[in-house]
Amino acid sequence: MNKTFTYRELKDLAKEIIQNAPTKTLCFYGGMGAGKTTLIKAIVAELGAIGDTSSPSFGIVNEYQDKTNKTIAYHFDFYRLEDEMEALDIGVEDYFYAGKWVFIEWPEKISSFLPDNRTNIKLEVVSDKERKINIL
Repeated sequence: MNKTFTYRELKDLAKEIIQNAPTKTLCFYGGMGAGKTTLIKAIVAELGAIGDTSSPSFGIVNEYQDKTNKTIAYHFDFYRLEDEMEALDIGVEDYFYAGKWVFIEWPEKISSFLPDNRTNIKLEVVSDKERKINIL
């Protein structure tokens, strides 16, 4: 998938990603302000998560549950990592292979530990109101 989208199209885009992603591990590449967190929030909402969804910038990982309190997804933000070994300290590999949806912002910070079975998503700013997505 390679297309341009607006904020108003996020819900439909999230549904499309859920239905067509070849894996449940999604790695989001793109600069600051590209829309990584915003898109992940839309996907998490479409998966039926309850409660607040926000970037785990300071805590590194957020866990999302559905209305039955069942964990449905993990959301990582590795932007603040100084060294990729810090990811091992939080047990990142256990999360990756738990069979849940996994959303990773700034995956390039932990490239040595990324699972082979993943979907790479590149986001780019087109304008103030538009973003481009390329799913590889």
